[in-house]
Amino acid sequence: MISLTVECPFLNYCELYELEELYMGKVAVVYWSGTGNTETMAQAIRAGAQSGGAEAEIFQVEQFRVDDITKYDGLVFGCPAMGDEVLEEGSFEPFFSEAEAHLKGVPVALFGSYGWGGGAWMQAWVERTKGVGAKLFGNGLAIENAPDADGIAKCEALGRDFVKAIG
Repeated sequence: MISLTVECPFLNYCELYELEELYMGKVAVVYWSGTGNTETMAQAIRAGAQSGGAEAEIFQVEQFRVDDITKYDGLVFGCPAMGDEVLEEGSFEPFFSEAEAHLKGVPVALFGSYGWGGGAWMQAWVERTKGVGAKLFGNGLAIENAPDADGIAKCEALGRDFVKAIG
């Protein structure tokens, strides 16, 4: 919230005006999904960010260029656990490896789904993201399999809370 107070030098003739403007951040939700679970999460996170007052855009990882990072006030990255608890290696891992060099000081949140393994990939991804100097929001949101109503609510809350944190 930006608050600006303007005072009139002629206090007998003027009123005190206060102008408040809500900062509307711009957020990109960038994800990869194989089964649709992470895509469902991405859509709920975008909805939460929009309800929090941000302009939020959603991209499959192949649609987003690393050069676009600077166009946003914050980034939310999503990828499910694959294979031996790693990021998807065909599209997302190469993208994220390139993006890491541009994340220092950038507000970032992470999310994804997993089917087994307890979400160890998320812990490794969180540490990796912190290691490049990103301003990591939270500790990553990991949901087992398809998000249920509670999972959708957590995704929406992540979007809303992330927008509050960067605003």
